Amino acid sequence: MTGRPRPAIAALPAYRPGRSAAAAEADHGVVDAIKLASNELPFGPLPSVAGAIAAGIEHLHLYADHGASALRQALAAHVGVDLDQVAIGAGSAGILQQIVLAYVDTSEEVAMCWPSFEAYPVFAMLVEAEQIRVPLRDEVFDLPALAAAIGPQTKVAFVTNPNNPTGTVVGTDEIAAFLAAVPDTCLVVLDEAYNEFVDDPRVADSTPLLQQHANLVITRTFSKAHGLAGLRVGYAVGHRDAIAMIDRTLVPFAINELAQRAALASLAAVDEMRVRVAMVIEERARVRDALRTRGWTTPDPQGNFVWLPVGDVASDLGVALERHGVVARPFPDVGVRITISDRAGNDRFLAALDATGVSPR
Repeated sequence: MTGRPRPAIAALPAYRPGRSAAAAEADHGVVDAIKLASNELPFGPLPSVAGAIAAGIEHLHLYADHGASALRQALAAHVGVDLDQVAIGAGSAGILQQIVLAYVDTSEEVAMCWPSFEAYPVFAMLVEAEQIRVPLRDEVFDLPALAAAIGPQTKVAFVTNPNNPTGTVVGTDEIAAFLAAVPDTCLVVLDEAYNEFVDDPRVADSTPLLQQHANLVITRTFSKAHGLAGLRVGYAVGHRDAIAMIDRTLVPFAINELAQRAALASLAAVDEMRVRVAMVIEERARVRDALRTRGWTTPDPQGNFVWLPVGDVASDLGVALERHGVVARPFPDVGVRITISDRAGNDRFLAALDATGVSPR
């Protein structure tokens, strides 16, 4: 015996990250495979960020600032909110887990459209909550249907904008209408992990919505546009009371010294970050157009990835791409998500897709 875990934890499925290039090479006997499965940027840290990380190494014998005070102050100024409206966590996924731990009790409800971020169900199961899953409509969050599904027991509703894995968005006006339809007893979590990649004119800055809706929390991350996935820094902005509750579930010293220094430096170099984001957006448009020219159906991508809604051939297409040295992220019976890389990586994906022999759909 190894103790007696809670039944919910014993039954909890592990979060499944994107497969590595090394795993594909071992399974299929290929060499020089590339990983386009986890929505990572194709760039290393900005020079100033790398310098901040290097300078922090000499401090690693000390505990980091648990509250990440300097980073909170910088984020409050950057976003345009008060200091007590900002929480910091271990990536936005860490923040999302904190929110569920803080707000959802056993047998209460967590609502989402589906498919969406795969960690949402894991977090709901962690607290033995019921899940409400509303189907997407044309690969997009169906906010009216999600609002209609929310009841007295629904404590948290996730709105993922852009959605992962489909890359689609809903307009800010639609989010405002959704918030107006949701009871104050339900915390609405607007997950904006890919916010910086959005160029759809219907999507505006969401932070003004906080002034009218105390039950809104917006989560963002340094993992995607800032290229700091390996350091795990995310943040939330919301009403000070909600932020105070989220902070209570933060693991002591969860945001390490190097992560705090890197995030601060990246905020100070935000214009350089946006140049890199613009390069990704340009490549995203090129890949989207190349896919459509080949006859593939793909919704307008608004993250740093494209989505092929291929249904029951998703797993087969994922394996076929791996056999040609490209690791994508298949969602069985739903579709395949492919991260936007640099031009050479994207050309490898397109060539691999052509070589699979799978017909466009």
